[in-house]
Amino acid sequence: MRTTDDAAHGLPPGGGPVRRILVTGWFSFLHGEATAGDVLALDRVREVLDGAGLPYDVAWSPGFRPGDLSLEQADPASYSHLVFTCGPVHGWQIERLHQRFADCVRIAVGVSVVDPASAAARGFHRVLARDAAGAAAPDLAARAPAGRAVPVVGVILTHGQHEYAGRRLHDAVAAAVTGWLAEVDCARLELETRLDTRDWRRAATAGQLEAVLRRLDAVVTDRLHGLVLGLRSGVPVVAVDPVAGGAKVSAQGRVWGWPAVVPGEHVCPTALERWLRWCLSTEGRDTAAAVARTAPRDPADALLGALHHEG
Repeated sequence: MRTTDDAAHGLPPGGGPVRRILVTGWFSFLHGEATAGDVLALDRVREVLDGAGLPYDVAWSPGFRPGDLSLEQADPASYSHLVFTCGPVHGWQIERLHQRFADCVRIAVGVSVVDPASAAARGFHRVLARDAAGAAAPDLAARAPAGRAVPVVGVILTHGQHEYAGRRLHDAVAAAVTGWLAEVDCARLELETRLDTRDWRRAATAGQLEAVLRRLDAVVTDRLHGLVLGLRSGVPVVAVDPVAGGAKVSAQGRVWGWPAVVPGEHVCPTALERWLRWCLSTEGRDTAAAVARTAPRDPADALLGALHHEG
């Protein structure tokens, strides 16, 4: 971390003209990670560089963004400056970054300085820290440009129901649904209808689960109660029947008059995408709200008569 004479420490002089910048972070390292905060911090840095009209590239880990420019592909000779964004300036990955881009002016911004005397920290010509030696500044993610709003989709799947024996398509359905969802631009929230009073990750009461469901934009499920509880909450549901020939999921779809039910034999990205698009439309939301207001009669309505008749 240099604030004095760079040349005396074998570093290139600062203050030279900006030819091209390589923007890096922990999201650049093969063995690093890309957190939401890291990427938003990157977006804030990009906003500043774009506003100044400065040319730059971003180096991504091939494990996170395969096909994009990686650190290994980035030619140090192509850059006059290197900017490292967010996270701690600590460890061998950053030390190697200094070695490989030794001829670049290196600046860290929005970072945590764990050990100011470390080679990782001292290798930068300038450190614009978010926290260091008792000083603090706002994290870069706070002022990152707002991204496009995406729908929040609850995902409720089962791998059980072995009572259906040879008619089970559960594994194939789960693989198709999750493979498709991985490519959908939405916030995915994995949910479980099974209640558990000992696992903090699970709902302990039906009311807790319904509180989550009511805040969703849509539900994707292959469970009967995923369909029913979603519709009861007024949330549109893409339901897949995981039993060959159709079973209780399809039956509930008919009872509720809900159209977005896909047979397990025909589950595919095209069908799932079509129904999700419909569920997120005004028509889909209005249909779900109307269904929630007019729940059909159920067998409990006949329970008292059956008790008296059989008593």
